[in-house]
Amino acid sequence: MTTLIFILLVFEVLSFLAIRDHYLKRSKIIYYVIIFIHFILSALMLFFMIKVISYKGFADNPRFINDQLILTGLLIGVLIPRSILSLTHFTGKIIRRKEGGYIGWLTNAGIILSVMIFLIIGYGSLIGRFNFKTEEVTVKIKDLDPSLDGIIIAHLSDLHLASFHNHAGLLDDAIKKVAGYGPDLIINTGDFITIGMREFGRFDTILSRYRGSYGNYAVLGNHDMGTYLPGDAAEEKRKTPSGMTGLITGSGYKLLNDENVIIDIKGVKVAIIGVQTGGSHPGIIHGDLMKAFSGTDSADFKILLCHDPNQWDIDVAGKTDIQLSLAGHTHGMQIGIITKKLRWSPAKRYYPQWNGLYSEGEQFLYVNRGLGVLGVPFRIWMPPELTIITLRSI
Repeated sequence: MTTLIFILLVFEVLSFLAIRDHYLKRSKIIYYVIIFIHFILSALMLFFMIKVISYKGFADNPRFINDQLILTGLLIGVLIPRSILSLTHFTGKIIRRKEGGYIGWLTNAGIILSVMIFLIIGYGSLIGRFNFKTEEVTVKIKDLDPSLDGIIIAHLSDLHLASFHNHAGLLDDAIKKVAGYGPDLIINTGDFITIGMREFGRFDTILSRYRGSYGNYAVLGNHDMGTYLPGDAAEEKRKTPSGMTGLITGSGYKLLNDENVIIDIKGVKVAIIGVQTGGSHPGIIHGDLMKAFSGTDSADFKILLCHDPNQWDIDVAGKTDIQLSLAGHTHGMQIGIITKKLRWSPAKRYYPQWNGLYSEGEQFLYVNRGLGVLGVPFRIWMPPELTIITLRSI
């Protein structure tokens, strides 16, 4: 933290000097406006830094997690632009050290790039993270029982409920939108929380309002296992999986901890199989699929809930007869490109199946890029996702 504060102070001074050099003699009005904005951003960073550093309560307090998100967003959205402006301006001064002055076009380029980065991160934090996108997906299953043709599955994932601290109404709107499709099943593939159980708060009152015609089903993600609680909270970490089981069950979901349930949908036996996920990247620990899968031989159709999409390659594709698997976990790294013709994210480096529909033979995997945020408060060209899957027979 001391190193970070030193870096902040260095670029605080350098960016101030760059602004003074570039604007003071050109327009005092513009200069004072920019300095005022500069001061406000510095004050905000200082305010949230003091709040985070001085906090002495529980690590999973949603207000504290929200403050951490805001601080991280400010550090990225302010420090990077200031460092770019400082680098370009003082590079120009060094080049012109004999003649005096600086290279105007180089400073202007730094200003333009800095403003663009600040605006992109600001947009991603204030608007992009709540710009919920509904992905309507048709999965064509060979020899699907005609009674299941047209079945609708709503897929949610990675709520990270602390993301919705002070924004509970937006979460309600999102899930209400899903419920408007009249889903037969509502599936949640984990990471309800980020750190610990206190984040759940009263969000159960929102989640429990909406039901699939044949029920709601969920699994635990790695964050739901208490993985990221501090080291001195060993007993709380031990209790987190069972505590989360109670909270998620109380929210209207049937939680599947390496187990399955066979339900009847229009006279067809459908197995809902769930495996839990633990650990942290890269040491992700998958649940016992064989244990979860046991006893499903009589089912006509099998749906697997696995939080980490990499488990599909490891345990499912070509190794089982599970027709449809649903996963989350990746968030699309909250940055990338989503268009009708192009989907790209750095998440692809770690997760070959990072978002969307994938298939191998007659087996399908859908990866949801999540509804909440993690680590940083923004999503840049990687909108949070609500997925509506319709099964069709071919």
